Amino acid sequence: AQQGRIREKTYGKQKIYFADQEQLPAASDAELHGLDGQIAELSAKVQLLQQSCRQMEAELKELNSSMTTAEMTGEIRELRKDCAGYKEKLERMKSATNHVSPEEKEKVCSEQKLFCKEWRRRKRMATELLDAILEGYPKSKKQFFEEVGIETDEDHNVTLPA
Repeated sequence: AQQGRIREKTYGKQKIYFADQEQLPAASDAELHGLDGQIAELSAKVQLLQQSCRQMEAELKELNSSMTTAEMTGEIRELRKDCAGYKEKLERMKSATNHVSPEEKEKVCSEQKLFCKEWRRRKRMATELLDAILEGYPKSKKQFFEEVGIETDEDHNVTLPA
């Protein structure tokens, strides 16, 4: 600063030093236009290179995420082994002799319908009876169920089959 190569400015308690621009050579308008043209040309090159880089990165990402030939061969081998196992299982199921006859199936289905119908009827009767009791009961339905020890289908997440 004492030799005059840099300048010093004081802002409050801080001092800032910067180059003395009067000592630097001044550029002519022609040089400035030339530099502007050069900047624009280099900026265009940078844009092209960045775009090319993004394309190459996308291609690299795609290639890295795809399977190699060895991985693909191993995957095919595994799938063929699984397929053979499923074919064998299917053949065993087809050759099995312990199939359920249509008469037995119909009998089981009709029994299930009968039991579900009875379940609904009994549930409706119990609900009507409990509602009649709760009409004169001073506490809530939940408290009554806890005192009496009633467990509902909803307590155990049970639903009637359709």
